[in-house]
Amino acid sequence: MKRYSAFAIARAALSGHKTWERAWRNAQPKSRYDVIIVGAGGHGLATAYYLGRNFGITNVAVIEKGWLGGGNTGRNTTIIRSNYLQDPSAAIYEKARSLYETLSQDLNYNVMFSPRGVMMLAQTEHEVRGYQRTAHANALQGVETRFITPREVKEIVPIINLDGPRYPVLGALWQERAGTARHDAVAWGYARACSDMGMDIIQKCEVTGVTREGGRVTGVDTTKGHIGCEKLGIVVAGHSGVMAEKAGFRLPIESAPLQALVSEPIKPVMDCVVMANTVHGYMSQSDKGEMVIGGGTDSYNAYNQRGSFHHIEHTVAALIETFPMVSRLKMLRQWGGIVDMTGDRSPILSKTPLENCFVNCGWGTGGFKAIPGSGWGFAELMARGHSPLCEEFSMWRFREGKFIDESVAAGVAH
Repeated sequence: MKRYSAFAIARAALSGHKTWERAWRNAQPKSRYDVIIVGAGGHGLATAYYLGRNFGITNVAVIEKGWLGGGNTGRNTTIIRSNYLQDPSAAIYEKARSLYETLSQDLNYNVMFSPRGVMMLAQTEHEVRGYQRTAHANALQGVETRFITPREVKEIVPIINLDGPRYPVLGALWQERAGTARHDAVAWGYARACSDMGMDIIQKCEVTGVTREGGRVTGVDTTKGHIGCEKLGIVVAGHSGVMAEKAGFRLPIESAPLQALVSEPIKPVMDCVVMANTVHGYMSQSDKGEMVIGGGTDSYNAYNQRGSFHHIEHTVAALIETFPMVSRLKMLRQWGGIVDMTGDRSPILSKTPLENCFVNCGWGTGGFKAIPGSGWGFAELMARGHSPLCEEFSMWRFREGKFIDESVAAGVAH
């Protein structure tokens, strides 16, 4: 494909921008592939990209029942950070964060990565001790974070109210090199690069069954016919349990709606991301001026992409105490995604009981930040049968009691 550049924009302008080619091919399925990835979201596309880039495996199909990036990849609050307590978590998220830094250059596609910094407020004495512990753990892991005082918090975020009546700000865990990226652009950039390597991205193609023979995967049945494969990767986020049943095994996950909202656009007032885990609300400001607000998952299992009103009310009420100015803003739009959560709130990147079938799921509310690291590790697992990044995230850890409990460590799912 043609390389994007300032000169390419200038040349295209001479023809009224009518000479741009499609970013990726609208492919039709072949009868057989070396690898099939089910799910054309960020994690699935990243897996396909690193299969091609790192291992030369390009006879790959990425199958999506809807449209590319139409699931959780396009329905999140775009936060990127790696300041996790547990070593396996810090390793894969830091790999992802470091890859995000050069992703635009690697893909020749502007993913709008903005290392604006992520601040996690400590609003109880328990959180102060917990975040100081995390800062020490991060130092040992090679992740750059530090615990800052309320005075430093106010300097970074002048609009914050440090003396809330219920939850005063006692400090914060600050990761300066964390930030945000454009979620749609991440999916589009990976898709373009995959298509350029000759991979097929097949949209509006639902998988209706997984075929197997002698305990080994042989292909998938779809609404566009049967497609054979040597290896199968299931990367479908909130529908992972449904796909696993089609493959003949069960996953220890549950799915629930997670919602977010944005306000009307205003002038710049905040240039970092702030997370308040005690009340479970987080906020940043988009490049267009909207205040991007997120909260917790709904308390019931479901597959809808809306969420419930009471969570909007709960999240906004909590944030108004910490940021009084947002009380005057109007909500512009709201949306939801379907998150798949494990018991320990850490992901599954694993082989499965079905030979040559692999699963990448369970990212809960923290999947977007992990996309490059997840794709890197999962591609290695599929290509070689082993990956240091994925080793601790096997689905068998729940049977063996080897939990990676980030919900207890962080006081919040992700």
